[in-house]
Amino acid sequence: MQGKVNKMNIPLDLLSGVLSFLFTILILSYLIGDNPLFRIATYLFVGIASGYVATVIWWQVLVPRLMTPLLPALNSDSLALKIFVLVPWLGMAFILMKISPRLSGIASLTMAFLVGAGAAVIIAGAVTGTLIPQFEATINFFDRDLAAARNIDFLEVAGNGAIILAGAVTSLVYFHFGARPQADGSMRRFGLIEIIAWVGRIFIGITLGAIFAGVYAAALTALIERISSIFDFITLLRTTFGL
Repeated sequence: MQGKVNKMNIPLDLLSGVLSFLFTILILSYLIGDNPLFRIATYLFVGIASGYVATVIWWQVLVPRLMTPLLPALNSDSLALKIFVLVPWLGMAFILMKISPRLSGIASLTMAFLVGAGAAVIIAGAVTGTLIPQFEATINFFDRDLAAARNIDFLEVAGNGAIILAGAVTSLVYFHFGARPQADGSMRRFGLIEIIAWVGRIFIGITLGAIFAGVYAAALTALIERISSIFDFITLLRTTFGL
């Protein structure tokens, strides 16, 4: 009996290879058009991803930040600590009121707070994580000391800095939509702004082209890796079963 069990033991590499091969074929079946096999694979991926996200939220957010502090806070003599812990529970109760059409207006308080806090985080992140680093990176292109450390002469520093500065300024001007009414009733921007915006359009087009090329290269790399995994799986089958 023990021998039969040992013979039925499936190597982990073989099992993962079977699953990888199966899902690769299911996804690549989309090349012949939308079909039930492809939809099954996408449903499984979405379901697994949703389950993983729900598990992470439960064990890393709700349990440690919402449930675990509840009992110690209720047993504490600190009123501030109780308020700090009970406010999220109150917000969750308000959000659950969205289920009822008559009580859904109460949930607007919590939703307004979440939207405001999210907008503040996004704006602060855009300023500190995008705009300020962009300004610093543009200024650094004119830094002769940094260029000297990389053995770059002054003309190359000035040329690189001028191109980066022109791209940053003209791209920002492209999104300036202030316009004046014309005699024929149309809305047009100031002539100089229109010229600068046209140059910015060129820089934006080049940037989007480079991004698309990077995405295409990443997708092609993933496709090559999947095809290679299929050949590796076939080799593993031949090695395991002596085919």
